[in-house]
Amino acid sequence: MKIIGIIPARYESSRFPGKPLAMIFGKPMIQHVYENASKTVSLNELVVATDDLRIFDCVEKFGGKVVMTRKDHQSGSDRCSEVLQSLIAAKQYFDVAINIQGDEPFVNSEQLKMIIESFEEDSSTEISTLVKKIDQTNELFNPNVVKAVINHKGDALYFSRSPIPFMRDLDQALWISHHSYYKHIGIYGFRTDVLQKITGLKKSSLEKSENLEQLRWLENGYQIKTKLTTIENIAIDRPEDLKKITNNI
Repeated sequence: MKIIGIIPARYESSRFPGKPLAMIFGKPMIQHVYENASKTVSLNELVVATDDLRIFDCVEKFGGKVVMTRKDHQSGSDRCSEVLQSLIAAKQYFDVAINIQGDEPFVNSEQLKMIIESFEEDSSTEISTLVKKIDQTNELFNPNVVKAVINHKGDALYFSRSPIPFMRDLDQALWISHHSYYKHIGIYGFRTDVLQKITGLKKSSLEKSENLEQLRWLENGYQIKTKLTTIENIAIDRPEDLKKITNNI
Protein backbone atom coordinates (compact mmCIF):
# COMPACT_ATOMS: atom_id res chain seq x y z
CA MET A 1 0.00 0.00 0.00
CA LYS A 2 1.45 3.35 -1.08
CA ILE A 3 0.70 6.30 1.19
CA ILE A 4 1.20 10.01 0.62
CA GLY A 5 1.06 12.71 3.26
CA ILE A 6 -0.17 16.08 2.01
CA ILE A 7 0.13 19.29 4.04
CA PRO A 8 -2.24 21.98 2.69
CA ALA A 9 -0.81 25.43 3.44
CA ARG A 10 -2.41 28.64 2.21
CA TYR A 11 -1.14 32.13 2.87
CA GLU A 12 -4.42 34.01 3.19
CA SER A 13 -6.17 33.61 6.52
CA SER A 14 -8.68 36.05 7.95
CA ARG A 15 -7.45 35.45 11.50
CA PHE A 16 -3.73 34.98 10.80
CA PRO A 17 -2.42 35.98 7.35
CA GLY A 18 0.87 34.28 6.49
CA LYS A 19 0.39 31.70 9.25
CA PRO A 20 2.54 28.93 7.69
CA LEU A 21 5.53 31.29 7.73
CA ALA A 22 5.15 32.32 11.39
CA MET A 23 8.46 31.77 13.15
CA ILE A 24 8.53 29.28 16.01
CA PHE A 25 11.84 28.82 17.78
CA GLY A 26 13.80 29.90 14.73
CA LYS A 27 11.87 27.91 12.13
CA PRO A 28 8.75 28.70 10.10
CA MET A 29 5.69 26.78 11.27
CA ILE A 30 5.39 24.84 8.02
CA GLN A 31 8.89 23.46 8.56
CA HIS A 32 7.95 22.14 12.01
CA VAL A 33 4.88 20.43 10.51
CA TYR A 34 6.91 18.92 7.68
CA GLU A 35 9.76 17.68 9.86
CA ASN A 36 7.44 16.12 12.44
CA ALA A 37 5.27 14.46 9.79
CA SER A 38 8.36 13.09 8.05
CA LYS A 39 9.08 10.96 11.13
CA THR A 40 6.20 8.70 10.05
CA VAL A 41 8.06 5.81 8.46
CA SER A 42 4.93 4.43 6.72
CA LEU A 43 4.67 7.49 4.46
CA ASN A 44 6.04 6.85 0.98
CA GLU A 45 5.82 10.52 0.08
CA LEU A 46 5.32 13.83 1.86
CA VAL A 47 4.50 17.09 0.13
CA VAL A 48 3.28 20.58 0.98
CA ALA A 49 0.42 21.88 -1.19
CA THR A 50 0.29 25.67 -1.30
CA ASP A 51 -1.18 28.50 -3.34
CA ASP A 52 1.50 31.05 -2.51
CA LEU A 53 5.00 31.52 -3.89
CA ARG A 54 6.34 32.68 -0.51
CA ILE A 55 5.38 29.39 1.10
CA PHE A 56 6.62 27.48 -1.94
CA ASP A 57 10.05 29.13 -1.72
CA CYS A 58 10.20 28.59 2.04
CA VAL A 59 9.59 24.84 1.73
CA GLU A 60 12.14 24.48 -1.04
CA LYS A 61 14.66 26.39 1.06
CA PHE A 62 14.48 23.93 3.97
CA GLY A 63 14.58 20.97 1.55
CA GLY A 64 10.96 19.87 1.58
CA LYS A 65 8.81 18.82 -1.38
CA VAL A 66 6.15 21.30 -2.43
CA VAL A 67 3.62 21.80 -5.23
CA MET A 68 1.61 24.84 -6.28
CA THR A 69 -2.18 24.54 -6.29
CA ARG A 70 -5.09 26.80 -7.17
CA LYS A 71 -6.17 29.62 -4.87
CA ASP A 72 -9.91 28.95 -5.05
CA HIS A 73 -10.08 25.79 -2.93
CA GLN A 74 -12.63 25.85 -0.11
CA SER A 75 -10.88 23.26 2.06
CA GLY A 76 -7.67 21.36 2.61
CA SER A 77 -9.37 18.24 1.25
CA ASP A 78 -9.98 20.01 -2.05
CA ARG A 79 -6.33 21.04 -2.19
CA CYS A 80 -5.23 17.46 -1.49
CA SER A 81 -7.47 16.25 -4.28
CA GLU A 82 -5.81 18.57 -6.77
CA VAL A 83 -2.40 17.22 -5.77
CA LEU A 84 -3.58 13.66 -6.40
CA GLN A 85 -4.99 14.61 -9.79
CA SER A 86 -1.66 16.10 -10.84
CA LEU A 87 0.18 12.99 -9.63
CA ILE A 88 -2.18 10.71 -11.54
CA ALA A 89 -1.54 12.79 -14.65
CA ALA A 90 2.17 12.14 -14.08
CA LYS A 91 1.42 8.41 -13.64
CA GLN A 92 2.20 8.43 -9.92
CA TYR A 93 -0.36 6.49 -7.92
CA PHE A 94 -1.12 6.21 -4.21
CA ASP A 95 -3.64 4.10 -2.34
CA VAL A 96 -4.11 6.37 0.68
CA ALA A 97 -3.69 10.11 1.21
CA ILE A 98 -3.26 11.67 4.65
CA ASN A 99 -4.42 15.27 5.01
CA ILE A 100 -2.02 16.74 7.60
CA GLN A 101 -3.02 20.05 9.17
CA GLY A 102 -0.55 22.79 8.27
CA ASP A 103 -1.30 24.77 11.42
CA GLU A 104 -0.31 22.07 13.93
CA PRO A 105 3.46 22.47 14.24
CA PHE A 106 3.81 19.56 16.66
CA VAL A 107 1.84 16.99 14.70
CA ASN A 108 2.69 13.62 16.20
CA SER A 109 3.95 10.80 13.99
CA GLU A 110 2.22 8.25 16.24
CA GLN A 111 -1.13 9.83 15.39
CA LEU A 112 -0.37 9.62 11.68
CA LYS A 113 0.59 5.98 12.20
CA MET A 114 -2.81 5.34 13.83
CA ILE A 115 -4.57 6.79 10.78
CA ILE A 116 -2.54 4.58 8.46
CA GLU A 117 -3.28 1.49 10.58
CA SER A 118 -7.01 2.01 9.96
CA PHE A 119 -6.41 1.18 6.29
CA GLU A 120 -3.91 -1.60 6.95
CA GLU A 121 -6.26 -3.36 9.38
CA ASP A 122 -9.43 -3.07 7.30
CA SER A 123 -9.45 -2.91 3.51
CA SER A 124 -13.00 -1.51 3.59
CA THR A 125 -11.94 1.70 5.37
CA GLU A 126 -12.89 4.72 3.27
CA ILE A 127 -12.00 7.62 5.59
CA SER A 128 -10.19 7.63 8.92
CA THR A 129 -9.72 10.29 11.58
CA LEU A 130 -8.90 10.68 15.28
CA VAL A 131 -10.85 11.60 18.40
CA LYS A 132 -9.79 12.41 21.94
CA LYS A 133 -11.86 12.12 25.10
CA ILE A 134 -13.05 15.46 26.49
CA ASP A 135 -12.28 15.93 30.16
CA GLN A 136 -12.97 19.66 30.57
CA THR A 137 -16.48 21.12 30.67
CA ASN A 138 -15.33 24.33 29.00
CA GLU A 139 -14.18 22.30 25.98
CA LEU A 140 -17.48 20.47 25.82
CA PHE A 141 -19.46 23.70 25.46
CA ASN A 142 -16.96 25.53 23.24
CA PRO A 143 -18.40 25.70 19.69
CA ASN A 144 -14.86 25.95 18.30
CA VAL A 145 -14.17 22.46 19.65
CA VAL A 146 -15.80 20.00 17.25
CA LYS A 147 -17.39 17.04 18.97
CA ALA A 148 -17.63 13.55 17.47
CA VAL A 149 -20.40 11.04 18.17
CA ILE A 150 -19.21 7.48 17.57
CA ASN A 151 -20.73 4.02 17.74
CA HIS A 152 -19.36 0.94 19.51
CA LYS A 153 -17.25 0.01 16.46
CA GLY A 154 -15.61 3.43 16.37
CA ASP A 155 -17.50 4.63 13.31
CA ALA A 156 -18.52 8.28 13.33
CA LEU A 157 -22.26 8.89 13.58
CA TYR A 158 -22.14 12.69 13.60
CA PHE A 159 -19.91 15.70 14.21
CA SER A 160 -21.19 18.85 15.87
CA ARG A 161 -20.15 22.09 17.48
CA SER A 162 -22.75 21.34 20.15
CA PRO A 163 -22.48 18.65 22.84
CA ILE A 164 -24.34 15.54 21.72
CA PRO A 165 -26.12 13.84 23.40
CA PHE A 166 -28.04 16.43 25.39
CA MET A 167 -28.18 15.19 28.98
CA ARG A 168 -31.75 15.83 29.97
CA ASP A 169 -32.47 16.68 33.63
CA LEU A 170 -28.77 16.87 34.51
CA ASP A 171 -26.73 19.96 35.36
CA GLN A 172 -24.28 20.76 32.54
CA ALA A 173 -21.33 20.67 34.94
CA LEU A 174 -22.03 16.95 35.43
CA TRP A 175 -22.38 15.92 31.79
CA ILE A 176 -18.82 14.69 31.22
CA SER A 177 -18.97 12.55 34.35
CA HIS A 178 -22.08 10.74 33.07
CA HIS A 179 -21.17 10.24 29.42
CA SER A 180 -18.02 9.91 27.30
CA TYR A 181 -17.73 12.88 24.95
CA TYR A 182 -15.06 13.09 22.26
CA LYS A 183 -13.49 15.97 20.40
CA HIS A 184 -12.40 15.63 16.81
CA ILE A 185 -8.71 15.77 15.94
CA GLY A 186 -8.68 17.09 12.39
CA ILE A 187 -6.25 14.72 10.69
CA TYR A 188 -7.85 12.69 7.90
CA GLY A 189 -6.84 9.66 5.91
CA PHE A 190 -8.64 8.83 2.65
CA ARG A 191 -8.63 6.08 0.12
CA THR A 192 -7.51 8.14 -2.84
CA ASP A 193 -10.47 7.15 -5.00
CA VAL A 194 -12.81 8.13 -2.18
CA LEU A 195 -11.14 11.53 -1.81
CA GLN A 196 -11.68 12.21 -5.50
CA LYS A 197 -15.37 11.38 -5.13
CA ILE A 198 -16.18 13.32 -1.96
CA THR A 199 -14.52 16.52 -3.17
CA GLY A 200 -16.86 16.43 -6.14
CA LEU A 201 -19.97 16.41 -3.97
CA LYS A 202 -22.10 19.51 -3.49
CA LYS A 203 -22.22 21.05 -0.04
CA SER A 204 -24.89 19.38 2.05
CA SER A 205 -27.45 20.97 4.34
CA LEU A 206 -25.75 19.58 7.45
CA GLU A 207 -22.38 20.88 6.34
CA LYS A 208 -23.80 24.34 5.77
CA SER A 209 -25.48 24.32 9.18
CA GLU A 210 -22.39 23.36 11.21
CA ASN A 211 -19.70 24.48 8.73
CA LEU A 212 -18.10 21.03 8.92
CA GLU A 213 -17.21 19.37 5.61
CA GLN A 214 -17.16 15.86 7.10
CA LEU A 215 -20.94 16.06 7.50
CA ARG A 216 -21.21 16.18 3.71
CA TRP A 217 -19.43 12.83 3.54
CA LEU A 218 -21.64 11.24 6.19
CA GLU A 219 -24.79 12.67 4.63
CA ASN A 220 -23.79 11.06 1.32
CA GLY A 221 -23.28 7.65 2.90
CA TYR A 222 -19.51 7.50 3.35
CA GLN A 223 -18.14 5.82 6.45
CA ILE A 224 -15.64 7.59 8.72
CA LYS A 225 -13.69 5.36 11.07
CA THR A 226 -12.24 6.92 14.21
CA LYS A 227 -9.37 5.95 16.46
CA LEU A 228 -8.92 7.19 20.00
CA THR A 229 -5.79 9.19 20.78
CA THR A 230 -4.60 10.52 24.13
CA ILE A 231 -2.25 13.07 22.57
CA GLU A 232 -3.27 16.72 22.84
CA ASN A 233 -2.80 18.66 19.60
CA ILE A 234 -2.00 22.35 19.53
CA ALA A 235 -3.45 24.23 16.57
CA ILE A 236 -2.42 27.78 15.72
CA ASP A 237 -5.45 29.79 14.60
CA ARG A 238 -4.48 33.30 15.73
CA PRO A 239 -1.18 35.08 16.47
CA GLU A 240 -1.89 34.90 20.20
CA ASP A 241 -2.01 31.08 19.96
CA LEU A 242 1.76 31.11 19.54
CA LYS A 243 1.97 31.69 23.29
CA LYS A 244 0.50 28.22 23.86
CA ILE A 245 3.49 26.43 22.41
CA THR A 246 6.31 27.81 24.55
CA ASN A 247 6.80 24.53 26.38
CA ASN A 248 6.09 22.14 23.53
CA ILE A 249 9.41 21.87 21.73
